[in-house]
Amino acid sequence: MTQTGMAVNRRSRTIWGLGVATATAVTAFGVTAWQANAAPGPSAPPSVAAEQPHVSDPSPLPEAATGVGTDPLTSTEVGRARTVALTAQLAAQARDVTRAPGPEYLAVELAEDSGARTANVYYYDYAGNKLVKQVVNLSTGKLTGSYSAAGLQLPAAEREVSTALDLLLASPLKSELTTAYQKATGHAWAGKDGLTVTAHVYKARPADTATKQCGAHRCLQLVVETADGMFIDVNDIIIDLSGRTVAHLA
Repeated sequence: MTQTGMAVNRRSRTIWGLGVATATAVTAFGVTAWQANAAPGPSAPPSVAAEQPHVSDPSPLPEAATGVGTDPLTSTEVGRARTVALTAQLAAQARDVTRAPGPEYLAVELAEDSGARTANVYYYDYAGNKLVKQVVNLSTGKLTGSYSAAGLQLPAAEREVSTALDLLLASPLKSELTTAYQKATGHAWAGKDGLTVTAHVYKARPADTATKQCGAHRCLQLVVETADGMFIDVNDIIIDLSGRTVAHLA
């Protein structure tokens, strides 16, 4: 249910300071118009040769294993970058959104202004509440840089959104979601199946009290949409994934 490309590029540069179809020449309409306006005479209008039938191959060309220059990362490159980026130390010490060993994968991008073809791989470590950036040289397959910082946030990954929804449904504030659902749709709550859920990362404002830790913690504000396009208003509910708590905005 959720949750890329240029948006990650712009955000990550801000955070880190880096940065066949064929057309015939004569249509049937054109032929009819020509016939209607032609002067009378014994000559028949020229015939229009029918387009010869042909068969096209709808199969896409296979993806290259490695891109060139500023080409987007291929799936092979993404897999290789993630393998190199997840070092033994990071896998052992970090924790993901479920608190299992290993960091939570967020995104990967092609590094700009780099002589070699390089990938930036981003994780969130819930053990230390830090954003982690791993820099991988795709030509050599080596990790060339590792950075972490507290208080920095990238957009939520799909599993983080799913976990936030589950935390809300397990909390006393579930009733606010189900009531809002019934009010918007006219139907009783029938479970989360069929909902499309995305999320904004929430950072505390000066007036916040119950959610003042958000920003230092990773917190989400859900956007819930029904199958028929109706939005369920739960904007006042904040899910703290780091503390695994659910609270109202003050």
